Amino acid sequence: MAAISPPVVARDSFTQLAKRGTDWPAKNAGVMVVFCVVFVVAVGLLSLFIYKKALARREKSQSQV
Repeated sequence: MAAISPPVVARDSFTQLAKRGTDWPAKNAGVMVVFCVVFVVAVGLLSLFIYKKALARREKSQSQV
């Protein structure tokens, strides 16, 4: 009987984890807005940094020619 018990416990744990009843983003809308704003700002700063590096590289290669 002990050999049957662990799969049952594992199955019960998995079904509890996979339960669709929890809607975390809907309950925490403010946190999701902050995450989205931080993501957009981070992507903007990263793209600005990459743009400036590419511009400096282009100017450096034109001045050497």
